[in-house]
Amino acid sequence: MNLLAFDTSTDIMSVAVQRGSVGATTTPHPVWQHSGPGGAQTSSQLIPTIQRLMAQAGLQFADLDAIVFGRGPGSFTGLRTACSVAQGLAFGANLKVLPIDTLLAVAEEARFQQVSALAHWQVLALLDARMDEMYAASYVFNSGKWKQIKGYSLIRPEDLSQDADCPLAGNVFANYGARLPGVAPRIEALPAARALLRLAPALLADGAAVAAGQALPLYIRDKVAKTTLERATEKAAL
Repeated sequence: MNLLAFDTSTDIMSVAVQRGSVGATTTPHPVWQHSGPGGAQTSSQLIPTIQRLMAQAGLQFADLDAIVFGRGPGSFTGLRTACSVAQGLAFGANLKVLPIDTLLAVAEEARFQQVSALAHWQVLALLDARMDEMYAASYVFNSGKWKQIKGYSLIRPEDLSQDADCPLAGNVFANYGARLPGVAPRIEALPAARALLRLAPALLADGAAVAAGQALPLYIRDKVAKTTLERATEKAAL
């Protein structure tokens, strides 16, 4: 299976190209990947990076089986950029698009880092939402498949349950680590493109791919930004 995957939902831009099948019963094929600064650079760097990796893999866009992207939650600008690039490339090559939740990608990246991970493994995925908040969702990996057991939420570090004993995974520990309750293991993990590639085959088999025009970002926040007055009001209420 030939796949292009990318995520721009955080400050890191991650891109990967897979040529051939990767799975438990097949020999892994090479994956060409890039990870580097994102943010403001993403809009100008994403397409050139994709083109470079595609050339290294010896693939044309028409050779791909699907285009995979991290749909969110995450940076509003990053999500819009990823979605629009995925749509544009898919329209041009008549391809399906596979949007994957970034928190699921965090969970998969954390699982991949744990060499001794059990067949049954639960994790709470967290991404920095800025404004003193985190995106959160819980997943369990069982018999080779992921299942979401607690839906998306937007929480403050202090709101995390004191009883949370499953591993925490994400990019929140540098900013919020001292304020997170409990002593659960902490795993630094991002929604890396390589994690999207590992998730893609099962999701494609389940029919999760959509037409380019149906691919949409996943926003958890209702607003892109809070006004100065709103922030001042919140601080005064503390």
